[in-house]
Amino acid sequence: MKNSLPKEKLVFFRLRALFTLLGFFLLLNLNNAYSQQNSIKGVVRDGANQETLPGVSVSVKNSTKVAVTNEEGQFTIEASPEDVLVFSYIGFLVKEETVGNRTVINVAMQADKKLLDEVVVIGYGTQKRSEVTSAVATVKEEDFNQGGSRSAMDLIQGKVAGLNITRAEGSNPNSGTAIQLRGITSLTGTREPLIVIDGIPGGSLDLLQQEDIESFDVLKDGSAAAIYGTRGNAGVILITTKKGKAGDPVYEYSTYFQREFIDKKPAYLSANQFRDLIKDGVINSSQDLGSSTDLYDLLVDKDNLSQYHTLAASGGTAKANYRASLFYNDANGIAVQNGRKQFGGRLNFNQTGLQDRLKLQMNVATNFNRANLLGGDRGFFEQAIQRNPTAPIYNEDGTFVETQAFNNYNPLSRLANRINERNQQTFSGDAKLSLEIIDGLTASAFGSYVRDNYNDRQYRSKNDWDQRPNSDYQGMGYAYKSNFLNWTQTFESTIDYSKTFAEVHALSAVLGYSYQYSSEETFNVNNNGFTTDGFLDWNIGAGSAINNDLLPRPGMGSNKFDNRLAAFFGRVNYAYNGKYFVQAILRREGSSRFGANHKWGNFPAMSLGWTLSEEEFMQGITAINNLKLRVGYGVTGNQGIPNYQSLVTLGTGGVYPIDDVYYQTYGAARNPNPDLKWERKAEWNFGLDFGAFANRITGSIDVYRRNTTDLLYRYNAQQPPFVRNTLYTNVGSISNKGVEILLSGTPIQNDDFSWNVSLTASSQFNKLTKLSNDVFQANYLEFYGLPSPGNLGNAFRLEEGGEVGNFYGKRFAGFNDEGKWLFYKADGSVALAGEMNNDDLAIIGNGVPKYNAGLSNTINYKNFDLTVFFRGKFDFDILNTKELYFGNKKWLPNNVLESAIGKNSELNDDPQYSDYYLERGNFVKLDNLTLGYRFNLKTPYIRNMRLYVSGRNLATITGYSGIDPELQDTGFETGVDRRDFYPRTKSWTIGLNVGF
Repeated sequence: MKNSLPKEKLVFFRLRALFTLLGFFLLLNLNNAYSQQNSIKGVVRDGANQETLPGVSVSVKNSTKVAVTNEEGQFTIEASPEDVLVFSYIGFLVKEETVGNRTVINVAMQADKKLLDEVVVIGYGTQKRSEVTSAVATVKEEDFNQGGSRSAMDLIQGKVAGLNITRAEGSNPNSGTAIQLRGITSLTGTREPLIVIDGIPGGSLDLLQQEDIESFDVLKDGSAAAIYGTRGNAGVILITTKKGKAGDPVYEYSTYFQREFIDKKPAYLSANQFRDLIKDGVINSSQDLGSSTDLYDLLVDKDNLSQYHTLAASGGTAKANYRASLFYNDANGIAVQNGRKQFGGRLNFNQTGLQDRLKLQMNVATNFNRANLLGGDRGFFEQAIQRNPTAPIYNEDGTFVETQAFNNYNPLSRLANRINERNQQTFSGDAKLSLEIIDGLTASAFGSYVRDNYNDRQYRSKNDWDQRPNSDYQGMGYAYKSNFLNWTQTFESTIDYSKTFAEVHALSAVLGYSYQYSSEETFNVNNNGFTTDGFLDWNIGAGSAINNDLLPRPGMGSNKFDNRLAAFFGRVNYAYNGKYFVQAILRREGSSRFGANHKWGNFPAMSLGWTLSEEEFMQGITAINNLKLRVGYGVTGNQGIPNYQSLVTLGTGGVYPIDDVYYQTYGAARNPNPDLKWERKAEWNFGLDFGAFANRITGSIDVYRRNTTDLLYRYNAQQPPFVRNTLYTNVGSISNKGVEILLSGTPIQNDDFSWNVSLTASSQFNKLTKLSNDVFQANYLEFYGLPSPGNLGNAFRLEEGGEVGNFYGKRFAGFNDEGKWLFYKADGSVALAGEMNNDDLAIIGNGVPKYNAGLSNTINYKNFDLTVFFRGKFDFDILNTKELYFGNKKWLPNNVLESAIGKNSELNDDPQYSDYYLERGNFVKLDNLTLGYRFNLKTPYIRNMRLYVSGRNLATITGYSGIDPELQDTGFETGVDRRDFYPRTKSWTIGLNVGF
């Protein structure tokens, strides 16, 4: 039977066959001697529909002989009877045939259903990818971002459409990661997805090491996340760690060494440029302090080196197996005195008994870390821009030169005279016991305990400038200590049922109960009046401020919070004939955080799937291998608010005397609200999954629309009847919509060379649809108060009907002849800054990126592998506050940016916030470039070895004039390039992976 293919496809296969044959002809060893060479012919077909397959690679195993099937699936190759022919083709399983006495070998190849049979974690269970009806994205270990990662979330940055992961402080090892999925969903509640690690809701990211993670599964829409009820509003990220496997004991060792380098410095004036302004009379000659200092350079740790080591061991039998790993990580940032040393481990144990019906799984993970927080202060590098570059660092006697101007200090003095450290211990333990009662019916019990504890210590020496003799501290030291403890207990039990009826009806269901208790405890104490630095903060009672009321008073505080969650949930999945799929979820959950009238809420979801490619009317379209439609609707909630907001709590007031004894008074700290309830999100999702050309091209498209109602915010309350003047209550709503695309392809694949491409792209649009009702009113919300000097107001305004991230301010109209600001008024006329009023302000830009994209290229050639990953964000504005303040000559005699005497030289007025300082933020980054080599070692001791070199954040294409256009793009303060900052870096990593 002759295959009927499109002309374009035939040309492609012919070209591919031509180049493949040409390449291997040049490599062919004509002197290869065989006992008997025969001409072997045959036809290769698709085993599913018996159509011929052009472009199949046919090779003689362990030789350089290769042939490629023509457009009719035919091939011819020389081989001897003892040879083995290997048939390989994209989207199909590799097949081997021994030649023997045959001269004609016809082969039927089977489609590789790995993509469709891939197991996806969906919360309280798994599904085959082909059966998933919701928006669930999966990232496996082989697709992780390579190189040294500061956080586990760095591994999938740019890999999941709609998931924004940013590190606003770049490579700072002690900074956090901002995560947001499909836009913002709350005003005051949790805005980050729920993290679930091996079934533990709210698991700690500190307990994850990149070599221990097997996969990430992201539940993006409401129909998937509803199984987690009140914690699923912002999405759910399920993280699965590696587990023990049966087999001989094996060891895996991984290590890397990493260096950070400054990517781009602000263009501030050098000492020579500063002196030129003195010569020109712009700056008074008294400001030349005689030195030439590059403070920025002194704050950079040029010898920074981070290292990471991990050793994992696994083995066991099918009945009992284990995996254990240990790690050590010494991470050093680009700033001096800015590091984090940590070590710990993870242990997994699995055992099966009772005729394979009883299964036990246990996990234990620990992390011990000590962080130096002092050098990561964002304000230090702000000083590096504005401090007089002619000012020395030290006096002749070795003491520090201190500056006393506004917002001006010597960072090196603080580095020498202060301590700011954190000592943290994090622990997680869980166990799951499952019993298969009868075939298809399993009961499980799961319990976990997560504990996070850290101690902070701070000390300011009596030599510190803030402690100087003429200050309130009278030349004596200051000490501070605090303790934080958070722990969470979780218990969950489920009953799972799975059965197939009449070979076409597949039914599975889970019914469960969940309980979680969380507690948080804090304690802090501070004292001053230390006449010696000998004790530091280790003898805090030695401070004389306890008895000397002329010193600032010592302080202490403590607190405890707790909350409970309880839920009943169920999920039913039905599939008919592998073509039609239905999923239904209902979770009923209660929380102690909400009012007496709304302790419980219901969270339903339903989703449908239809695999069109299994229908008869699609069978004639051979180019399409998989085509499935999905539609889902789900309701989730948000209980991520502070505790006790619905209750009256007591707070301290003043003191009153009785018989010369002063007694503390107490009163209501907040108004009660028995009607306080969940924020509630309802979401529609429409999806399409596809695979074409023997699954050479695969992907998915999702379109979503979500509406979050009953947003919680603190509104003004009438007095009386309320005791306090504000009430935390449900009023507003916010909407989100967008499109997400995942596209993967394999343009080239043969025995020696392959090229895989993956594209993720998404759009997001957010709008506040409601802010007030008949009782509680708010005209607008404002965010990010611009720092002093000058009363410049807030950068953002969020109004009912307005978009999240709107910059709100003056509209620039030019400068007058004296260099004074001119702005447009509401009526279109032009006025000076002093003539403007609130009615003249307008929306002048938006800081939320509307479009995000990531493009990954993976190339393999023999033992080499190359990864090239690009990431970009588009259609958003950046407020350049460095330019606003430091790009203005009015900031003199502090140091300024070169732009103050360059492009802004015409300006001769106080700083003003306007669209003059808004710039387009579009960018594309070469985010990751990794070259690796896999060694073929003929030794029984080493199974595999790979050496790699990796670069991160290597190049940025952008029109933005600031340091880095990638800024915080989560929450309500997006797109602000802050005046204080942590340097952005590029990094190079060399690493080694060895399997023993």
